[in-house]
Amino acid sequence: MARSTRNIETLIADGGDINIGALPPHECAATAADGSNCLAMLVRRDGETFNALLKRLDKAIGMAWSDDLFINEVNDGESDLL
Repeated sequence: MARSTRNIETLIADGGDINIGALPPHECAATAADGSNCLAMLVRRDGETFNALLKRLDKAIGMAWSDDLFINEVNDGESDLL
């Protein structure tokens, strides 16, 4: 298991999901949810690689689980926590 995506892998193994794609007005967003909560909603940054977006999503999932911190860049703008 790649260390940079362990939270994503755990989320999916536990029945959660991630989605990556257009979320107008954003060209690309990555979201993660478990059975009852949206854990993170990230917007792909200018020049950000797909791999870097996945790493940020993985980190955001970990922050939601460990600190009850839910990052929503789709509605709240870019987060300086990631």
